[in-house]
Amino acid sequence: MPEKNGAGPEKNGAEKVRVRFAPSPTGSLHLGSARTALFNHIFARHNGGVFVLRIEDTDLSRSTEDSAAGIVDGLAWLGLDWDEGPVYQSRRMDHYRAAVEDLLGRGRAYRCVCTPEELKQRREEAKKDGRPPGYDGRCRDRKDVPSGAPAAVRFRTETEGETRFEDLVKGPQTKRNAEIDDFVIQRTDGTPIFYLSVTVDDAEMAITHVIRGDDHIPNTFKQILLLQAMDSPLPHFAHLPLIHGLDKGRLSKRHGATSIQSYREQGYLPAAMNNYLARLGWSAGDQEVFTREELVEKFRLGDVGKSPAIFNPEKLLWLNAHHLREMPVAEMAALVRPFLEATGVPRIGSPEGRDEKWLERAVDAHKERSRTLVEMAESLAPYLADEITYEPAAERMLTEEITGPLAEAAARISGMTDTRPPAMEPVLREIAKQYGMKLGQVAQPIRAALVGKKVSPGIFDVIALMGREKTLSRIRRALEHVRAAGKTKSE
Repeated sequence: MPEKNGAGPEKNGAEKVRVRFAPSPTGSLHLGSARTALFNHIFARHNGGVFVLRIEDTDLSRSTEDSAAGIVDGLAWLGLDWDEGPVYQSRRMDHYRAAVEDLLGRGRAYRCVCTPEELKQRREEAKKDGRPPGYDGRCRDRKDVPSGAPAAVRFRTETEGETRFEDLVKGPQTKRNAEIDDFVIQRTDGTPIFYLSVTVDDAEMAITHVIRGDDHIPNTFKQILLLQAMDSPLPHFAHLPLIHGLDKGRLSKRHGATSIQSYREQGYLPAAMNNYLARLGWSAGDQEVFTREELVEKFRLGDVGKSPAIFNPEKLLWLNAHHLREMPVAEMAALVRPFLEATGVPRIGSPEGRDEKWLERAVDAHKERSRTLVEMAESLAPYLADEITYEPAAERMLTEEITGPLAEAAARISGMTDTRPPAMEPVLREIAKQYGMKLGQVAQPIRAALVGKKVSPGIFDVIALMGREKTLSRIRRALEHVRAAGKTKSE
């Protein structure tokens, strides 16, 4: 049987590229799975191929519809559109049963009536005797299998020779067949084991490239044996290095958020997530920032590293801030709007809120200081809220020493109709000069009074966005706050 496990085609190759992303719906879409999906997607797009989405939900005890829906939604949010699917394995059981019966009929599989208790006892005995703890072949040539007895089905592996393949990332991989057990391909309840269902699907869907994590390398040898037994051509295999945390341990919840949904809720952008995930184990020179089009253009499996990739949340945050700054203001305003409204402030466009044009101006003023959509929403909320609380650093600026400048600012602004930067700047400069202060010494407490924070865009932009009436209201409230604090101290 011909084997197809060489370097693989590029755009003008004779072979039509077909790849698949095949998650098990037992939880949310996590970073490692999302990277696998991304690599499959951009590899298919680079080669003008087909990207298949397959949901491997044959483990009915652990698979859930909610998890499957979450995975599909996460892929859609990342923009990893698929050409075929979603194909649900749970709806293809007849295909797997037919494959099992074919293997049984040709002597490539056999029924095993060993109970779990018996298997456990034999494994323990083998360990005590220093023997491999794998299946001992008890039912391999058994002729007296009781009719109707609960039986699993095992694949009959070769006892001689070796199985090998050329991994497009890891290089040559070889394993002696004697080291591979007669593994189960169908449970006693008739449901297929992963090895069988994935092999049948890859063969029937004409998958040309299997791109997945390198923890699947042991499974690949079994998949190859099954494909050979079914007289099916072998796909190319490419096993990606796993993702580790900064402590070099396998990425887990102890390293922070690991699900795509978590980053979506934190206000990260799909473009930044794709950019960062692509750089986890793959590189194109020294380039760090990529658009989707650049990823598709430059991606090569040969440029994927062999060592584990290190997940650095600060690097992801930096990339997100970069993509946020590069985004058109109108698009950014549309994205931040639901995050802003989630803070409980009046909705944009409502009688109590501001209009779309205001939101775009506010976003433009804050985009250089925001790293996520959540951070931007938190920065914009004070402009819309009825009341604000002072952060500790801001409250420390509201002292008795600044009541004079604050009161003077309120008096000046109350007589103004134009509070845009060209009108406000000379006013605040005059107040600073009047009190023998620098402009920043006046601007900082006003900033604290208006937004309750120590950091914001320039004070003139803040006043313009806040508007005359709300600026006056906030300054007066700050003065009351200082007086109340002073009264409390004196008591």
